[in-house]
Amino acid sequence: MSEEQHIVDTDAEPQAAPQTAEDLQARLAQAEAQAAEYKDQWLRAAADYKNYKRRAEIERAELIRSASSALLLKLLPVMDDFERAIANIPAEVADTAWWGGTQLIAQKLRTILESEGVKPIEALGADFDPTQHEAVLYEEAEGQDGKVIEELQKGYRLGERVLRPSMVKVGRG
Repeated sequence: MSEEQHIVDTDAEPQAAPQTAEDLQARLAQAEAQAAEYKDQWLRAAADYKNYKRRAEIERAELIRSASSALLLKLLPVMDDFERAIANIPAEVADTAWWGGTQLIAQKLRTILESEGVKPIEALGADFDPTQHEAVLYEEAEGQDGKVIEELQKGYRLGERVLRPSMVKVGRG
């Protein structure tokens, strides 16, 4: 290559299109529109992230609740057995210290269930509700149509959710 080929014409100015005020305003409007679009996209992404975090927290809490509900559901038959034993204790055993200790164990179990948010469903005398009660028997009862007249097995709620429905006898007529 010769020296002449490496020489660049420094006097030549780049060809710049003449910019008028209208051209600059159009470019400014375009840039502002693009900035507004980017801001809108950013706000949507921020809202999506916030919703994702809230949904993930709810799902995590539900997972914990469902895991604990499985254990609590296994404890309910033990509670039922204690309550049946308490209801059917012979008079000669009722005054013993051993029986008092057994009742304390039942009370501790009730306290644990309550501390986990488990509450009994009040069924006796209430209107039959298939979301809370499981009707296993119907009996003719004057003025008790659609009412729970006997609770055969206590039902429980965990928070607002039914953990186990009450098994009930429902009146007819």
